[in-house]
Parts: sequence; structure tokens; C-alpha cells
Amino acid sequence: MPTPRVIYWFRTDLRLHDSPALKAALDLSPEVLFPIWCWDSHYVYRARCGVNRWQFLLDCMNDVSASITKLNKKSQLYVLREPAVTILPKLFKAWGITHLVYEKDTDAYARERDVEVRRLAKEAGVEVVERMGRTLWDPDELVKANGGKPTMSMSQVQHAGAKVGEIQAVVETPTSLPDPGDLHLKKLEQQRPEVEPDINSQYREQDERSYDQGLAGPKKDFAPPTLEELGMPAATTPIKGGETVIWKRLHEEIFADEDYTGTFAKPNTSPAAFDPQSTCLTSPYLHFGALSVRYMYHKTEEIVERRKKAKKAVSEPPTSLTGQLLFRDMYFAAQAALGYAFGQTYNNPSCRFIPWHLPSKVSTSSKLITGSYEIDSEEAEVQFRRWRNGTTGFPWIDAIMRQLKQEGWIHHLARHAVACFLTRGGAYISWERGAEVFEEWLVDHEAACNIGNWQWLSCSAFYAQFYRCYSPVAFGKKWDPEGGYVRRYVPELKDMPKKYIYEPWKAPLVDQKKAAVRVDGDGSEEEKDGVKLYPKPMLDFNKQREVCIEGLKTAYRVKLYGNSRQVLDGTWKELFDDTAEGPTEGKMGGPGGLDTWDDAEGFGHDEDDGEGEQPVKKEKKPAASSPKATRGHKRERSQGTLDGAFKKKAK
Repeated sequence: MPTPRVIYWFRTDLRLHDSPALKAALDLSPEVLFPIWCWDSHYVYRARCGVNRWQFLLDCMNDVSASITKLNKKSQLYVLREPAVTILPKLFKAWGITHLVYEKDTDAYARERDVEVRRLAKEAGVEVVERMGRTLWDPDELVKANGGKPTMSMSQVQHAGAKVGEIQAVVETPTSLPDPGDLHLKKLEQQRPEVEPDINSQYREQDERSYDQGLAGPKKDFAPPTLEELGMPAATTPIKGGETVIWKRLHEEIFADEDYTGTFAKPNTSPAAFDPQSTCLTSPYLHFGALSVRYMYHKTEEIVERRKKAKKAVSEPPTSLTGQLLFRDMYFAAQAALGYAFGQTYNNPSCRFIPWHLPSKVSTSSKLITGSYEIDSEEAEVQFRRWRNGTTGFPWIDAIMRQLKQEGWIHHLARHAVACFLTRGGAYISWERGAEVFEEWLVDHEAACNIGNWQWLSCSAFYAQFYRCYSPVAFGKKWDPEGGYVRRYVPELKDMPKKYIYEPWKAPLVDQKKAAVRVDGDGSEEEKDGVKLYPKPMLDFNKQREVCIEGLKTAYRVKLYGNSRQVLDGTWKELFDDTAEGPTEGKMGGPGGLDTWDDAEGFGHDEDDGEGEQPVKKEKKPAASSPKATRGHKRERSQGTLDGAFKKKAK
């Protein structure tokens, strides 16, 4: 047997501590070890990703590269500027590779990519070693233990986890790494990826050029690209990425304060705290793998058990720190079971059908959403824009959305507030629109968790108490009576009297004048006649809350799910009154909640869709039932909407 020559492919595990996959690579006793990162054009061009998350990723990559070099001065993280499916076969041959090792990833796009990579490795005679380290349990094993079904509750996760077995112990951090071999890249021709469509062009100030200088980059040093190469401006988030950053904080702050760790209860932490925040803020490090979820779990359990023995107070799942990690596994297993369908209502058997405004356009041949949405209501489109821009006229909501855009992170209760307001507690707009915005702006965006949380907060799945709404006024007052959070992120209201800080539209003109702000307009203007403007509320919350509750009552009574026949063939409208909220007027709608069939792509195709089902045939196309739908707004493909872009490209 030849001495192993190993590529270790970093992906969701930008760390050296507790890495089962890295341990598996080192257990091979390799002659050489190449730690690499494949610069995937899917994420550069096709996945919604704002500048703050890019900066956090680059922080993590540079950090782990420095840690590798500390263990072996000859080594580093070698960033190769080409997607894995095209660069890896060339590396197998050029470097004489015998083994490819990586951490398992059950995200829908990653799963399809890895199937192709394994096929290519088999053709090249390269053995693939895959280990799970991204979650507490392997999501696929949780699904099997749950009867092949997605995990939709904490109890299901706990019961399935008990069947799978104990959460694996932490593996030791390596103290040395083998040398890399000769890189042999001179004869390798870079395959430049397709740029268009580039959905991240909205963030770029200049042309994207991370692939312009060959596989090793402009300095030929295999360093990660810079924001400048990505064509992006400087990041605005104060959150710094990297294993060493979170390791220091964990041991000097979080685990050092055993009272905090042992009694942590998420609902008791304040969404209005910002300097510092009231939670651990470990989620972005967990997402990029700079922090091991198993290490976090076991260290927390050690503290909890120690406190129990000392008869000190402790918190329990689901609100405890370990409970938050169990929620994460719940969403990962749900996504693993459903694949791309998890990221949408259409054809999703676990997602309740609710005829939201601004529904996603769909493809009847692939059974997937397309990345665009239909504007069934101009008013809803305006409200969506105002929500996104933080100009709803409700200071609590606006402060949260502005913090999100600026810093890339908001507290989980803040996420609850704005998600409820957009969907079932205010504007009655599809949760998929909100999930897309979070995908763009969150530094801790995890597709499974983001999608699951939006389904939860919209009461489309996981959670059903739709009558419990977050008030955009009372909820903020509860946590921050003085309004410090609003004054921080909505500076035009910084001098507004406490009495009116959450309801500035009620402030008399004399108080508005003293505060140097005028409450007027719709947020499209920041200033008028030399005076700062803050917009009037975009809706009557008390009235709209009742409208939303009635809409949810109707949808729950109708009892349709994303894969119900009526949702797929458009006959769902027959079950809703014309006056029901959403695009419900008429007898026949489009698939997936569209107002008409005009916005269903792939319609009229007769071929099999690869899953043994036949799409609706053209002669059955119903007539458009309502004149109120417009052409719609284009929102391109992404990992979060899970549209199968990799699969289509491979074909």
C-alpha cells in the first residue's frame, strides 16, 4: 500500500480543536497533508451574502491558516480559486493524492456537490473519508431514528438522539501537522467560473476579481481573497471571526462565569442589550465551524453537572445553552430529511400553506421556487421595502432592522419581533421574503436554522400559537423602558421624550420640534426643510393584528400543506373566501399560493421531473383569476432558498 497522500478539505470546520474529520486525516499517518479551501463560485455569485458575513468568513480563514502555520511553519490554509468539482480532479492527479478527507455537510447544495466530488474521487482512485462534526448528532441518523421523517419538535430530537446514542466525546486538538507536498500548480490551468447571474452585485462597489490572478491569487501565496478583490466596501460589523477569538471569549468570559453559563435561559436575555449583548454570540462561530458544537455542549454540561452536585441553580432545555444547540440539530435534521423543499412552502409536506402576500414564483417541473416573487399587492410590496429598510414607522422594529444591516447580528427575541411583524403579526407577507433578507445580512446565517426559525415565527411549521403576537410597541417597552436601544440605532429619535420613544407619531408638534425631528412621510425622505424626518407608521397594528389572526384561523381551518394537491394545482382558492387576507380572490390561483399561473415557470413541460411525478400539462392551464397581480420582483437563486442550482448546472 502506498503511503497516504492526503487532501484535507476545509469547509464548515474552520478550527483545529475537536475536529473528527481532521483527526481521521491524521490517523492515516499521511506522508503529506494538504489543508485546502476551494473558493466556490456558488457562494461568491449565487448565494445571498452581504459584506459583513464575507468579512467574518475571511477572518475565520485567515485565523485557521495562522493556527496551521504555528503547528507547521511549512504549511497554511491553501486557498485555491476554483470550485471543488473542477479543481479537485486536477489536484488528485497533480499531487498524487490517495485520500480526500472532509467534514460531512447535509445542506442541500453541499450534499449534491459532495455526491459529485465522491464520484470524481472514485474515478481517480482516491478514497474519500467523511466525518460528521458540524452537529451534535449526524442529521441523517436523527432522521432514520425519527422514522424517516423530519424532526419538528424538541421532544422528537431528544427521542431520536437517545436512539442514535450518546453525543460523541470531544477529540484532542493536534499538536503537529505533516508537511504539505510540492504544490505543482504551474501546469494546472484554472477553469474560470461563470459570473452571471451575480446576485451579490448589489453589494459590490467594483467588479469582482477574486478569480482574476490564477489559482494561487495575485501574490501567488494561496491567501484568502480580500473584500477589495470581491469588489466590496469595508464591513460594518464589530464582530470578529476566528477560532482564537471565540476560544478566548469562551474561556475568559462565558465558561469563566459559571452562574451565567449554568443558569442561562434564552427568554430571559434582553433583545435591547447591545454593549455588550446579553447572549454568548457563538452562533456565527458555530456556523463557520470556528467553534465545535460538541465542545460547546460538553463544556456546558460539565458546568451544569458540577452545579447540580453543589445543589446550585441550573437551567434546562429547551431554554438553556444546551437547549439552543438541540434546536440547531432539530433544524438540521429537518433540512436533511426534506432537502431543497425545506426552504420553501411549495411542495413542502411539513409547511402549512398560508396564502401570504408576495408569494414565491415556482417551477412546476422542478417543484422548486425560482428565486423571484410575485407582487400580488403594491401595498404589500411597499411595506416589505419599508420593513427591510427599517422605515416602518415603528421605532422598535426599525431599530432591529438597522442593527441587523449594520452589524449582521440581532438577538433571537429581536428576530422574533421583526419576523412576526412581517408575517402573521402585521404585514401578512410570506416568510420566504424575510428569510431571504436575513440570509443576506446575518453573519451567523445558517440555512437550516434561518429557514426553520422563519417557519416557526410565521406559524407555518414547528409552532402553532398564531394568536400570540409580538407588539411592536409594548414588547420594546418591556425590555427597554428608557428607549436606549432605539436611540442607538434610530438616531433621528435620540432626543425624543421617553413617553413617545416607541410611539413618536403621538408626540405633539412642540415635542417633535424640541427633539429636532418631524414625524411625517413614508421613509423615502430623510430630511425636509432642514429637519430630520421619521416616517409615520406604515399600518395600524391593532387593526392589522386582527386581520392576520383571522387569516391564520382560516388557513389552519383549511388544513393545506405545501404538497397538498390543491396547492400544487392552484385550486386552493376555492377553499378561501374572496375577502380572506392574501391573494385569495377568485376561484383558481397559481401553484404554491401565486395569484395566477402566469408566474409559474416550467409550465407546459411534459417530461418527467426526475422524481417519478409528472408536472401539470399545458392544456390544463387555468385562466388568470385576478387582475391585481403584477409581474413581480426578481430575487436571484441562493443557498437559502435551496433552488437546486448546482443540480441544474451539473446536468
